[in-house]
Amino acid sequence: MNKKLSVILAATVLLGLFLGGCSGDKQDLIKIGHKNYTESRLFGQLYSVLLETNTKYKTTVTEFGGSQLVLAALKSGDIDLYPDYTGTLYATVLKKEGEKDPEKVFKMVKDFMEGPDYNFIIGKPFGYNNTYTLSLPQDIAKKYNLEKISDLVTAGPELRMGGTMEFLARADGLPGVKELYGFTFKEEKGMDPGIRYTAIENGNIDVTDAFSTDGKLKEFNMKTLEDDKNFFPPYYCLTVYNGSFQKKFPGAMEAVEKLAGQISEDDMQEMNFQVDSKGIPERKVAEDFLRKKGLIK
Repeated sequence: MNKKLSVILAATVLLGLFLGGCSGDKQDLIKIGHKNYTESRLFGQLYSVLLETNTKYKTTVTEFGGSQLVLAALKSGDIDLYPDYTGTLYATVLKKEGEKDPEKVFKMVKDFMEGPDYNFIIGKPFGYNNTYTLSLPQDIAKKYNLEKISDLVTAGPELRMGGTMEFLARADGLPGVKELYGFTFKEEKGMDPGIRYTAIENGNIDVTDAFSTDGKLKEFNMKTLEDDKNFFPPYYCLTVYNGSFQKKFPGAMEAVEKLAGQISEDDMQEMNFQVDSKGIPERKVAEDFLRKKGLIK
């Protein structure tokens, strides 16, 4: 064999080894998706840390602008898993409304999403419900003895409501909750989400809408009123997997599902607070939480 041919053969073997290594790496890479807000970004990092610590797999994390984009990416195989909420899937994918029982909503979502239209896998809920709330400063709650939304029947006419335009307009927002509970406010103002808490702090409004795990609720020491008539739909967070996930990544689902039942509203609110108000990176917050729960060392 001449020297030139030996060099060509050696180069071919090296190229083959390189490509083979790339192929193997690709098969061991789990592609995580999430939406474009803090809570979803945190789950991207929770998944990544869990998987890279407890399995042989490496991960990438990609952000998407909304539900339809991330669902399309999961269906096409561009990502392998992402976090979502039972109420979101129930309303946006199943196109349904009205059911408030958390277990029934979960079963309907699971049965449909695991059916032939999507062939996804629906994981177990993490434990917390990130649904709409009505919240107000502790001193105002104490002054009017407010613990639950029903208490607004007597106190509401003396209070000023400042909420997002969407909440003030949607049937499953303020109009619906007022109709069910039978209360009114002294005044209602629509405002951008970012200025609601400044308006609270400045005394321009008394009550606002929020999601139960908002970090701002902790930052501003807000009182959240109990939805004692269960008006707001359940929004339990869980993992949505591509249908081929278990086959492609043996052992990976078991690692992710360690989060099932492990996160309370207070836990999620604290994590959001750490990122949004204290500026701590999502991955550091995720690592600290998982270590605290004993899910990583």
